[in-house]
Amino acid sequence: MGTALVIENDPSDPLGRLGDWFAEAELPLTVLRPHAGDQLPADLGEHLALVVLGGDQSAYPGPTGEPGARWFPALEGLLRKAVRNRVPTLGVCLGAQLLATAHGGLVERSTSGPEIGPALVGRRDAADNDPLFKRVPLLPDVIQWHSDEITELPLNAVLLAASTRYPHQAFRLGDRAWGVQFHIECDAEMIAAWAGHDTAVLAELGYDPEAVVAATVEILPDVEEAWQPVVARFAALALGTLPDADMPVPGPGFSAPSGGPGAGSGPAPGRTLPLLGQ
Repeated sequence: MGTALVIENDPSDPLGRLGDWFAEAELPLTVLRPHAGDQLPADLGEHLALVVLGGDQSAYPGPTGEPGARWFPALEGLLRKAVRNRVPTLGVCLGAQLLATAHGGLVERSTSGPEIGPALVGRRDAADNDPLFKRVPLLPDVIQWHSDEITELPLNAVLLAASTRYPHQAFRLGDRAWGVQFHIECDAEMIAAWAGHDTAVLAELGYDPEAVVAATVEILPDVEEAWQPVVARFAALALGTLPDADMPVPGPGFSAPSGGPGAGSGPAPGRTLPLLGQ
């Protein structure tokens, strides 16, 4: 039996609760850590799915053209092969940004500033027919922790969730690949570690680190309620047991844009650290 291939881009952002949810769904995993020297495969072979996690790197090149990490060109190639071959794919935060850049999207340092802490995103109308997002609540809780954003989605990407400050919160490419700008994998230990690492960013925003951790940890049960079923459906898709997985696809590997990336109902107001005065 094959496994889902998980790419851990940064030791600070492991599988976390995603690992538990995949275990509950009986999806076996193979985790590669290129930051620790693991080599990426040339293709996905017999892997059932591809999961690309977050990290502190940027998806766009540095000032002299160097990639955000030495393995990013190979990883983007793997993401293109996954979409082309309809391998179920999930990109989380940096993983979503790399999924976008691998297919012609644009990621940049956000002019809106960092987005950190508990938030709400608004599900778009296109999610009603999506194999994973069709049962996501209209305003699901998420965890945000990023300074870069996807400013342009790839051609034919379908926007599934948005917020006012960061309009591209979740999207689908083809009928088997999803990217989410937000985090769903965090546990309390990860959040505390991130707050300890990003004290300068939090100070710049005027956030108290302890309040950030407390507010974020408080919504973990709500995040699980909204997103554990989505992860279970992704696992079932990878295992070939999701009964309503098929959807119309007009062209090789890509879904109809459903009126373009801006289709659907308007974005819901973002909610970041409401108890901190935002």
